[in-house]
Amino acid sequence: MFIADSLGLDFINSIATPVDTPVDWIADSGGLLRWLAQAKLVPSDVLDELEARARPGELDDVAAQARDLREWFRGFVRKHMGRPLAPRALRELEPLNQLLESDQAYSRIVAHRHDDHDGFALERTRRWRPAETLLLPIGEAMARVVCEESFSDIKACEGPACTLMFADHTRARARRWCSMAICGNRAKQAAHRSRMKDRG
Repeated sequence: MFIADSLGLDFINSIATPVDTPVDWIADSGGLLRWLAQAKLVPSDVLDELEARARPGELDDVAAQARDLREWFRGFVRKHMGRPLAPRALRELEPLNQLLESDQAYSRIVAHRHDDHDGFALERTRRWRPAETLLLPIGEAMARVVCEESFSDIKACEGPACTLMFADHTRARARRWCSMAICGNRAKQAAHRSRMKDRG
């Protein structure tokens, strides 16, 4: 469910009740690896390598840490959404800063083809040695929510049973639904039924 217009919010939405039954897309290690691949946060060869050399239960532990991180961030976003994020919120972001500080990212020069010319480019990458490094791109996506999104524009879907959140990037900031095809359509149908009931 990548509907939030922000990967950090899509991470929060990795557990949701989009229809009637809660679904957790990172309930286990396989789910976490699939979510990271679909989000394009970790190269597929890195995911394959980490899965091949992981100790039994190691990636399940990382998935559990990811779920804990998700619930912490959900609480933070819900507390602050709908209004500008105040500087005093920085203290609450310490768990995220601690995660980001554990990164072993580095830059390197790589061959690069641009406009039919061979050349070089500076590429940012990281060492993916411990399985916990899978949490780093998630942490960066959450940090981008904090630093690049206006919390005034972060909303929860108005669908009665829906738990999805999104960044409202529409011109009028009038988005109400996670998806017009799901919750928006349900609301239209309910309004239509209500009008028909009132008439007859």
